[in-house]
Amino acid sequence: MDIQEFKTFLTWWTIIDLVLLIVSASGLAFAGDWIYRVQSKWFKISRETFNIAVYSYLGIFKIAFLVFNFAPCIALHLIDLTSYIY
Repeated sequence: MDIQEFKTFLTWWTIIDLVLLIVSASGLAFAGDWIYRVQSKWFKISRETFNIAVYSYLGIFKIAFLVFNFAPCIALHLIDLTSYIY
């Protein structure tokens, strides 16, 4: 796999993960009560514990997205851009 193929792969991976992050955050923001009701039927969990788990999930997902997807993708695009300048 050459650098262009990897850059394309990483770009699509970043886009897909960004969509998943937006859908997760939107779903929890707009349908958090419904998600809690469904999950509390399966698992005996308090609302406070659920809120902490959801907040932790979104935080870890966002950090992992920035570190493993977004930053490397931007770095590869910047390397490619600087190769055109010089």
